[in-house]
Amino acid sequence: MRIPRGGRRPPPSLHHLLLLLAALCFAALKTAAAAPRTAGGTEEGGGGIASVTGGIMGTKDAISAKDISRKEPVGGVIALKESMKYFDADFFNDSKLCEMENGAKEFNVPAFRENRRLVAIKDGGLHDPSVLVFKSSWSWSSKSKVKESEMFDYPQTSMPQRPSNDEDIAFMSIIELGELIRTKKITSRELTDVFLRRLKRYGTVLESVITYTEDLAYKQAKEADDLLEQGKYLGPLHGIPYGLKDIIAVPEYNTTWGSKTFKNQVIDMEAFVYKRLKSAGAVLVAKLVTGSLAYDDIWFGGRTRNPWNIEEFSTGSSAGPTASTSAGLVPFAIGSETAGSITYPAARCGVTALRPSFGTVARTGVMSLSESLDKLGPFCRSAADCAIVLDAIRGADAGDPSSREIALEDPFHVDITKLTVGYLDSAEMEVVKVLSAKGAKLVPFKLNYNVESVQFILNITMDVDMLAHFDNWQREGHDDDYEAQDQWPVELRRARLVPAVDYVQAQRARGRLIREVQESFTVDAFIGNATDWELVCLGNLVGLPIVVVPTGFKSIEHPPKGNTRRRTTVTTGIYAPPDHDHIALALAMAYQSVTDHHKQRPPIDAN
Repeated sequence: MRIPRGGRRPPPSLHHLLLLLAALCFAALKTAAAAPRTAGGTEEGGGGIASVTGGIMGTKDAISAKDISRKEPVGGVIALKESMKYFDADFFNDSKLCEMENGAKEFNVPAFRENRRLVAIKDGGLHDPSVLVFKSSWSWSSKSKVKESEMFDYPQTSMPQRPSNDEDIAFMSIIELGELIRTKKITSRELTDVFLRRLKRYGTVLESVITYTEDLAYKQAKEADDLLEQGKYLGPLHGIPYGLKDIIAVPEYNTTWGSKTFKNQVIDMEAFVYKRLKSAGAVLVAKLVTGSLAYDDIWFGGRTRNPWNIEEFSTGSSAGPTASTSAGLVPFAIGSETAGSITYPAARCGVTALRPSFGTVARTGVMSLSESLDKLGPFCRSAADCAIVLDAIRGADAGDPSSREIALEDPFHVDITKLTVGYLDSAEMEVVKVLSAKGAKLVPFKLNYNVESVQFILNITMDVDMLAHFDNWQREGHDDDYEAQDQWPVELRRARLVPAVDYVQAQRARGRLIREVQESFTVDAFIGNATDWELVCLGNLVGLPIVVVPTGFKSIEHPPKGNTRRRTTVTTGIYAPPDHDHIALALAMAYQSVTDHHKQRPPIDAN
C-alpha cells in the first residue's frame, strides 16, 4: 500500500471502512427513530423524512417507525437511490448506497475538483489534450501502405484570360486564379480587393461573416506579390484569398466561437491550419460564421442563409465558410465537422467539400468539441480545388496527438478504371452512370454491420467530450446565455448524467462498429446520400473521408410569384476508407470533368 504524502498513516482497510460506515448508518437511523415527529407528520411518514447534512441524519425532522420497520433508505441515500434510475443502475441495496455516498464525498468529488482545477478552467479544449488518442485507420492498418508523403502533382490548365468583370473572377477555380497570378495577369492585391468587396456586399445579407481581416489580408497580399516579383512562386495557393471558420485562432483577431460569451476573445496563437495556409502564400480575408460553439447555423449575430434560396438557412456550424464559398465571396474556406457540419451545409448550399479522414489535418489552435471526432476540411468550387487545399493543410502537429502524417496517393493520378465503386440505394444515379461511362466498375453495395446503436454512440461521445471542454462554461451558468436554448444547453445538461462506465462502453461499441464496417468494405469507395443521419454518424465514428458533390437542382417549395432563380440543390457523397481520401477525390474529379453542376452561380438575394 502506498503511503500518502506528508507522512500520514495509511488509510484503514476496506473491512474497517465498511464497519465504520455500518455504524454511522445505524447511528443515524437510531437517532432519527428517537426524534419527535414534525408537526403534521403521520405514521405513514408524511413530513417525516429527516434532513441530512454531510451524509449524517439530523434531528430537525423525524422518520416514521413504519419507515424504519420497512428498512427504507434515508436522507442522501434515498436521493441516491432515486437518482440511480437515471444511470440505469438502480440495483444497489441500501447499505451499498450508503457506502457509495460516502465514497463519492470522500474520494470522487475531491478528485473531480482537483482535475478540473488542473485542466478545465479554460474553455474550448485548446490546452491539455487527452492522452486517449483515437486513430481511425487502426482496423485498416493491414491495407495501408507505408511510404513517404509527397506533394501532389497538380494538373496544368490552359492559359486563362483575365475576365473583364469581378463577378466572373469571383467564380473562377483556384487552379485558374493561381495561373492568373503566376503569369502576372492579376495581382494578389487585386484579387483581395475583389473578394473583400463581395464579402462586404453580401456578407451581411447572408449573415456569413464575423470579422473582416482586411489589414492582415493586404499585408499578406503584398508579401505574395513581392515574392512573385522576386521570382519566387509558392504554388497554386500563392496570393489566393480565403476564409476561416471562426473556431480557428489567428493572433490579433477575435476568435469568437460564434458565441456572445466569447465574442471579444482573442487567442494569441496561430492555428496549425492557418500557419500551413500562410506558408503556402494564401491570403486570409475574413473569419467566417460558426454556429455558436460549433452547433448548427445560429450565432450571436443572427443565422446564416443559403445563397441558393435566401429564405432558407444554411444548416451546420460551418455555415459561414459554406455560404461564402457558394456565393463567390471567397475562392475557398476552411470549416470543420464533428457530426455533419461539413456535409450538411455543403449539401444545402451546393458546394464541393471534403471531410478528410480523421487525423489528416492537425487541429492545434482550434476549439474542440470531441477530440476523437473533430476534423478540418475545405469548401471549394471543385474536387480538384479541394485536393489542392488538402495538400497544403494536411499534416501532424505536436499540439494534436491524434494528427498523423498520412501518405496519401496523388488524386490527380489515380486510374479510376481499376476501381470497384459501390453504390447505395440512396446514391444519385447520374453519378453512377457517369463514373461507369468513365471506366470505373460500379456495383450495388450495402454496408453490413450489426451495431444498432450508431446514433447513440455518436451522441454520447460528442456530448460528453464537449462538456469536458466546456465544463467551466456550464458551471458558471453561461449556458443560460446561449443563442439557441434547445441546442447545446439541453445536450450538455443531459451529458452530466452519462456515467464513465457507459462512456467507455460506447467507445467499445464504437470499436466493434469500426471492425464490422471494415469487414464489409469490399469496394474501393461507395456512393451514397451525404446527409443521411445514420451515415453521417457512422462516417464520423469510423473516420471515413467523404467528398460532397453537387449533382443538380430541383424547384423550391413555395416559390415567390413570378420567375425565380432560387433552387434546391441536389448532392451526393463519395465515401472511401480511412486514409484513402485520394480515391474519393479522384472519383469526384472524374464526375466533375464531364458535368457542370459545381460551376453554377446562386442568385443570392435575387428572385
